[in-house]
Amino acid sequence: MKRLFIGLMLVCLVLPAFAQRKAQTPLVKKPLTHAAYDEWKSITFQQLTMDGKNLAYTLNPEDGDGKLVFQNLERNQVTEVSRAGSIQLTEDGRHAVFLIKAQKDSLTQLRRLKKKKEDMPKDSLGIFDFQSRQILKIPQVKSFKIPKKAGGWMAYLSEALGEIEDNGENDTKTKKISDENGYPLVLMNLQDKSELKFDYVKDYVFTGNGNALVIYSTGNGNGFEPGIYWHDMSNGQTKHLYRAHIKHKFKFLSLDDPGEQLAFVADLDTTKALIREPKLMYWKKGMEAAEQIADEKTAGIPENWLVSDNFSPYFSKDGARLFLGTNPPPILQDTTLLSEEMVQVEVWHWQDDYIYPEQNVRADSERKRSYLAVIDLAKRQLVQVGSPEISEIRIDEEGKADMALGMDDRTYRMMRTWDISAYNDLYAIDLNTGSSQLIAAEVKGMARLSPDGGYAYWYSSPDTAWYVHELASGRTANLTEGIDVSFGNELTDVPDFPSPYGLAGWSKGEEFMLVYDRYDIWQLDPKGEKAAVRITQNGRENQRVYRYEKLDPEERTIDLSAELLLSVFEEGSKDAGFARWKMAKGSPEMLLKTANRYNLLQKAQAADVLLYSRESFQEFPDLHVADMRFGKTKKVTQANPQQGSYLWGTAEIVKWNSLDNIPLEGILYKPENFDPNKKYPMVVVYYERFSNTVHQHHKPEPIRSLVHRTMYVSNDYLIFVPDIVYQTGYPGESAFNCIIPGVSSLIAKGFVDKDRVGIQGHSWSGYQTAYILTRTNMFRAAEAGAIVANMTSAYGGIRWQSGLARMFQYEKAQSRLGVSLWENPLPYIENSPLFFANKIETPMLLLHNDADGAVPWYQGIEMYLAMRRLNKPTWMLNYNGEPHWPVKRENRIDFQTRMMQFFDHYLKGAPMPQWMEKGVPAVEKGILQGLELVEGD
Repeated sequence: MKRLFIGLMLVCLVLPAFAQRKAQTPLVKKPLTHAAYDEWKSITFQQLTMDGKNLAYTLNPEDGDGKLVFQNLERNQVTEVSRAGSIQLTEDGRHAVFLIKAQKDSLTQLRRLKKKKEDMPKDSLGIFDFQSRQILKIPQVKSFKIPKKAGGWMAYLSEALGEIEDNGENDTKTKKISDENGYPLVLMNLQDKSELKFDYVKDYVFTGNGNALVIYSTGNGNGFEPGIYWHDMSNGQTKHLYRAHIKHKFKFLSLDDPGEQLAFVADLDTTKALIREPKLMYWKKGMEAAEQIADEKTAGIPENWLVSDNFSPYFSKDGARLFLGTNPPPILQDTTLLSEEMVQVEVWHWQDDYIYPEQNVRADSERKRSYLAVIDLAKRQLVQVGSPEISEIRIDEEGKADMALGMDDRTYRMMRTWDISAYNDLYAIDLNTGSSQLIAAEVKGMARLSPDGGYAYWYSSPDTAWYVHELASGRTANLTEGIDVSFGNELTDVPDFPSPYGLAGWSKGEEFMLVYDRYDIWQLDPKGEKAAVRITQNGRENQRVYRYEKLDPEERTIDLSAELLLSVFEEGSKDAGFARWKMAKGSPEMLLKTANRYNLLQKAQAADVLLYSRESFQEFPDLHVADMRFGKTKKVTQANPQQGSYLWGTAEIVKWNSLDNIPLEGILYKPENFDPNKKYPMVVVYYERFSNTVHQHHKPEPIRSLVHRTMYVSNDYLIFVPDIVYQTGYPGESAFNCIIPGVSSLIAKGFVDKDRVGIQGHSWSGYQTAYILTRTNMFRAAEAGAIVANMTSAYGGIRWQSGLARMFQYEKAQSRLGVSLWENPLPYIENSPLFFANKIETPMLLLHNDADGAVPWYQGIEMYLAMRRLNKPTWMLNYNGEPHWPVKRENRIDFQTRMMQFFDHYLKGAPMPQWMEKGVPAVEKGILQGLELVEGD
């Protein structure tokens, strides 16, 4: 008994001490691996209800099933729905409507079993009530719609029924639901859940205010005939607006804002004629039925032209005008010829406006090109506005102004071969007559119309100036002349004119135009009567960037008498936040500023509640809410709590001077628990300028082309991201001059292992990496993706995805040579790593995919073959069928895995994987990957 008592006493003494010691034991964090990708979620949708009391958001993994979360912000109640997407909140804030997908695993399994599309699980519809917090689920739903500016109603197409009895013509028969015949449409009252069904519906649309539903049905042969219907919500009556033949087809159901007028395009030809002759139909409240308002014979439509069935008609805001598209008849293929009898040849004419590859890319859109026309509904008068000569037309936001803006670039199209930022001639076009008048020629810069259509305005790249043309008076003015700041990008270092900082908008009544310089907001008088005013006053002095935050998505003009919310970014510290501006005070009042990155997402429609995200390298961009002064801030999501279990790191700004004495900045990412007395391997990752993104979060995911910063620092690497400043004609040398002293400055600090430094880049930075390797042996290993190895051959190549010639890239854009190959061939040779590959001593991993539409993959082949011929250690990855970078998730993971194995081997001394030692023969492709580490290496 004595021994038992002593034992119990010892247990009582030891257990509390053990428990205390266990409680004090710190969490042992683990490094990230590629397996961690599946743990991380993204917030891909977020929206407040109109009263700001509820929030809906999604938490979705990159691969797998996510969830939709409904959160009451006052009571912190949370309701979750798995696999939800296509989410819409009703305008009254009462309901959320969404589709629910089948489980991804089950879909994958059914695809493995080669199930047909019709046998695959269908989406379900979900309806969430924010008051009762109940969810109604409806199976087998194809689509749904809700009114834009009203609550209480919802309509959906059902796939639940495979067929419906059709008593049409002589015999009772079944008519399958399908895309061709239509589907059952269910109209639901969201308050009491009562339903009304319509058979065989192909298209449907609510009026904006939800007072009616327009339906296109092929009819059920049992009293519900084919045609267009109007269902009135107030009295529940359904009116047949247009009685149709079963073979008639309709598209583009378009309503005016009040929901009192309807237009649609109809194909009423029941034959199999190859050239269709669409009709534009029109109905207005009070009319017994819809009637034809325009066809190929209508006065005003050019001779032999047609009403376009590739253009959705729309009404002006006041309903006085109806805009439509017209087009010449299509060119038809000779259907009597067999495919082997057809000649398929491309004729590349030296004076083609677009080169043939670009013509191929544009062919489908050109076949469907429509030219704008307008109908004065009071006069029933049609005016053709657009034409092949002036094909691009811009009208004011509400379609009420009498003048439109036309743009003609035909004279300058050939220049696109070597100067992609094309010129335009600008025209004022009278919407009442169709007449046009040239208002400006050879404008390099995109032109727009002011909100009410009183002015055409544009930023002119050659003189970095903002211009307006007053359409009523014909007066053109340079609004920024005499202002001693640039309104074009001050940091531009390409051999072209600088792009603009942008436009905040127009004030009420088009009294002022508000534009940005590098830091501030300027108020410009379009009439030229008042001096320009820098309304933010202190941005440039503090190197503080102010930008206007538009809180109402339907806002047309800015009310300068009201309080404006501005975003803030400090160029020096990289801090960000928000300020408010009032005319009486002038200088903005700072509301919030921290060492973070912010994204203002939404203001609640009927409440002073702001929704925004905040992030840093260590902080995921979770959602926050606040009042209008950023008081009562509250974090409302925690998307990735598992981050706390992993080693992360820090990000900081470092500074140095380039070899030509230019002050530079970059980002240094350090591992968690960084030890300044330790020697770390380091990878240099870069493009052009990244230092302003120091507070960007990088969640674990298989990114497509660059070293993943978080993944590497979690695994005890340093990551250095230097900014590059370029000199025209010397892109490769500029990169060398900026990067090498930056790396040297870090090595001098004592914590970088100078013998274990790698470099990695893709596309433009992939080229720079290859060039740098011809100039230095500083780097132990390098990965270079989608490189240009030979600028002489790349200059004459094609960007196949867009069809553009590559010449502009070298003369005017990113490659920064500034001359043509014939003006001076030396820069093309001197900047091409291919010609100096014999000087490379650094092991190199190349990535270049055979479907790359930006950089022709033969550029990668040229570099690979050169390195092979010179017997330099080189590997090249080609993900078959992939574009400029791996897109398929499996390929992205594979690339990130191989790249990390490559750097681990050379920078950490890890064993070499089999694919590096022996390769992967073609007979093993897709079967064996060679990722296993070689034993004993």
